[in-house]
Amino acid sequence: MSEEILVNFSPTETRAALVENGVLQEVYIERASSRGYVGNIYKGKVVRVLPGMQAAFVDIGQERAGFIHVADITPLNDKGVEEKSDDDADIRNLLYQGQELLVQVTKDPIGTKGARLTTHLSVSARYLVYMPNTKHTGISNRIEDSAERERLKSIVQSLADEHADDYPIGGFIVRTLAEGASEDDLRADIPFVFRLWHDLDDTIKSAKAPCVIYEDLPLFMRTVRDLMRPSIERVRIDSRESFASMEKFAKHYAPEIGGRLEHYPGERPLFDLYGVESEIQKALEKKVPLKSGGYLIVEQTEAMITIDVNTGAFVGHRNLEETIFKTNLEAAVAIARQLRLRNLGGIIIIDFIDMREEEHQRQVLRTLEKALEKDRVKTGITGVSELGLVEMTRKRTRESLGHVLCEPCPVCDGRGSLKSAETVCYEIFREILREARTYDTEKLLVLASQKVIDRLLDEESANVADLETFMGRTVQFQVESMYMQEQYDIVLA
Repeated sequence: MSEEILVNFSPTETRAALVENGVLQEVYIERASSRGYVGNIYKGKVVRVLPGMQAAFVDIGQERAGFIHVADITPLNDKGVEEKSDDDADIRNLLYQGQELLVQVTKDPIGTKGARLTTHLSVSARYLVYMPNTKHTGISNRIEDSAERERLKSIVQSLADEHADDYPIGGFIVRTLAEGASEDDLRADIPFVFRLWHDLDDTIKSAKAPCVIYEDLPLFMRTVRDLMRPSIERVRIDSRESFASMEKFAKHYAPEIGGRLEHYPGERPLFDLYGVESEIQKALEKKVPLKSGGYLIVEQTEAMITIDVNTGAFVGHRNLEETIFKTNLEAAVAIARQLRLRNLGGIIIIDFIDMREEEHQRQVLRTLEKALEKDRVKTGITGVSELGLVEMTRKRTRESLGHVLCEPCPVCDGRGSLKSAETVCYEIFREILREARTYDTEKLLVLASQKVIDRLLDEESANVADLETFMGRTVQFQVESMYMQEQYDIVLA
């Protein structure tokens, strides 16, 4: 399988795309005016404690206060090591209004919600995540081989012991990327995170809340740190300055990938060359066509994501059951890709086409599970409901692609549909009657869009005449070119 990372850089926006076999799988967007906050560490101030919710709001210097739940608060002992929190702990015994608190962002602000916070701090390197306040060493769940897990754990503990005199406190999580890494690869990470935390520790002592203590790397640097793996053949970046920075970073921190970094100097935009621009546009649409002729309908709501599978033009070659089974198999693979591409998270409900044979159902679920294995974000399939719906979850840490690139339609206010011209005409009739009963006037002037006025003067002309006779007053009409279809005004003349 061929994998490449493409980085498109501009002063206002950086975009990174993961392409597998020429097909876009993931896209990341970071704008200079609104960089993501996940991984950032802040010294904040508690502004409100909510005992009923066992949570608190913390001012971290952003537009909206961050939110922290009691389960995300880990008390420290006298030695500065995290203690196991009490499941029945009362947040009033842990936090108070005005208290300064060191927190890290685990979820970006989404919609009207502020950032989600934790006191469990960590800083990331290429292969390791360093946790300064614990003694624990853990291995990513995605590394399944037990012998490899033991090997990595043994190496990390041995390397950490070498620095125990200078840094007696600290635990690690070995990242998925470390699978197969040598001892020398891991050795470079430990002094890096130790030096980083030492510098942050000095900043923490002198900082006044609310303020930022640590900001994660910019997107084009994070692609080297987080997305690089042996299967990535090359990273192409279209900015000479950013390429130089990335090359310098890789030379110091990950020299084995230096040969895979490449500057793209071509005049044709990099994302156009790989068809990424068109794929991003398609990812904003509700309908996702399948090669067989079937299609998906993806609906994103505040509470959950719903995905409906349809056979469309696909009629199969044998019988209906075969058609349904093949469509569902193709849909399972397409759904896993759409979740990654659109960065959809939360509760996800999938309505596959009903299948009679249980073996077909099992194969479709297995196909979905296998396709989801490529997803770096944690996912889980909870099963099939009594209604035959597949229920699953995908961890949500940042805004979806649609929320980043789009805003609710000002015409329909996000409904996705408009009142028909006929409906608006009947609303106007009712409003005219209300105005006529309230005010004594000889004429009324209706201001509305072209389509509504055309209908009032054509299909609804008889109703208008009846209304005038009933009220004993004249109704005049005027087109307002700037009015949307649902907009109208009635002026007393």
